[in-house]
Amino acid sequence: MDTVSTVRIVVAGDHGTGKSSLIATVAAEAFPANVPPVLPPTRLPEDMFPDRVPVNVIDTSASMENRAKLADDLKSADAVILTYACDEPSTLDRLSTFWLPELRRLEVRVPVIVVGCKLNLREEQQAVSLEQVMSPIMQQFREIETCIEYSAYKHIQVPDVFYYAQKAVLHPTAPLFDQEAQTLKPLCIGALKRIFIHCDNDGDGALSDVELNDFQVKCFNAPLQPSEIVGVKNVVQEKVSEGVNENGLTFTGFLFLHALFIEKGRLETTWTVLRKFGYNNDIRLCDDQVLPPITRTPDQSVELTSKAVEFLIGDGVLDVHELEDLFFTAPENPWNEAPFANAAEMNAFGGLSLDGFLSLWALMIFLNPIHGVKNLIYIGYADDPSSTIRITRKRCVDDNKKHSERNVFQCFVFGPKEAGKTLLLNSFVGRPFVDDYTPTIEERYAVNVVDQPTMPPLLE
Repeated sequence: MDTVSTVRIVVAGDHGTGKSSLIATVAAEAFPANVPPVLPPTRLPEDMFPDRVPVNVIDTSASMENRAKLADDLKSADAVILTYACDEPSTLDRLSTFWLPELRRLEVRVPVIVVGCKLNLREEQQAVSLEQVMSPIMQQFREIETCIEYSAYKHIQVPDVFYYAQKAVLHPTAPLFDQEAQTLKPLCIGALKRIFIHCDNDGDGALSDVELNDFQVKCFNAPLQPSEIVGVKNVVQEKVSEGVNENGLTFTGFLFLHALFIEKGRLETTWTVLRKFGYNNDIRLCDDQVLPPITRTPDQSVELTSKAVEFLIGDGVLDVHELEDLFFTAPENPWNEAPFANAAEMNAFGGLSLDGFLSLWALMIFLNPIHGVKNLIYIGYADDPSSTIRITRKRCVDDNKKHSERNVFQCFVFGPKEAGKTLLLNSFVGRPFVDDYTPTIEERYAVNVVDQPTMPPLLE
């Protein structure tokens, strides 16, 4: 799981927009009488915000002679605060004509908080809604996480500026939500689908009141009162009729709730759920949440256990012909790319045969055990991840015992050009003979099941 020990926030903007006053005011909790042009790095205490993660704030200079240092500071930021002066409209224009394009030029891909400073100096006749001012800019620059106006002099919303910046780092919007399409992103939907299936203990396609309460306790360490459960389901049913059925909250309703949390700025709710189930900020399972480090010697390999094989062939939801559906709850279909693509036997209908299906899993575990176990978990394996794999004994032990307990063997095929290496691999996975010669320019795998005939006893 991603662990953030400190959030580094860089404050940038035109000269005189109030960058240093903003930092000094939040640090001292009072408006300072005198502020130097550029402050040294300022550390805000961890107890200032609910997530209890300390914040390092970096002040910057907009002068040309400091442009190289500014670029370095921006590239090292976890989040960027861009300031403009509420009493100087030209500084607002500079956000879209210089500062935001500059961040893109520098390839600074972090959340951006736009902050209007000196709110107390804006004349009443100039007053317009923040949404009205910022909407066109936010449409053009989707990296803007939020916008806020403040007054250091009157101490209006000063801590909120840094709270939003810290929150954008710890609970980012971009991995979860497509701002342009206004929908949850596919990775997020897939992860929530896996979580929903995991919590649907009776497999009826809905979370009952008991299952919903168990989910709440697991993620938030607090039960839901019966009236709260009724309230949640009423909210869902009012907006999405198919979000609730006679069995409880459906997956459609589950997704609606998370979209609602995000819409209302409560991203920490969805992130708490994802992290409780082992996801990192890229919405992928963390290695340390899957298996402890695997220790083995060069002459040992890793294989699927019989329990994992039983899950793969015995679970009613697995359909080896519909691989995209199978991996819907995974970040991607791992078999679309090398070395797995075209490595296994196909059946008469153009899908994978059962042997081909199990062989690809065996290959994945053999080549990259952590990656393989992650994908088992993505598709629904819910028991202890360590029960999916076993480490074979050392080859020297096999040699001494004159017997191998391995089920997976790796064989390298070497030979001169046009010797028939590719044809051999094709025949191994049941592909027809082809007259046309196509040179192999990259490493290729072929994987299949080999039946071992029972040998009759030797006569003495």
